[in-house]
Amino acid sequence: MDARCTRRGGPALAAHVIQAGLVDEYQLLVVPTMLGGGKRVLPSNVCVRLDLLDERRFANGMVCLRYHRQA
Repeated sequence: MDARCTRRGGPALAAHVIQAGLVDEYQLLVVPTMLGGGKRVLPSNVCVRLDLLDERRFANGMVCLRYHRQA
């Protein structure tokens, strides 16, 4: 999914696109900071099984994870 899509449509649009099976790959950036509160990334009714393709660790503790949707 193009990152611009989530910025324009938000989590609700992302959930519809994911549920429709239109997203093949996910890239997640994990930042080692704990914050309370905030909005969910996706609604609770979205479930996607993923296979890890790659991981990249950075000196500052951040990790980039690349996943592919399971068939």
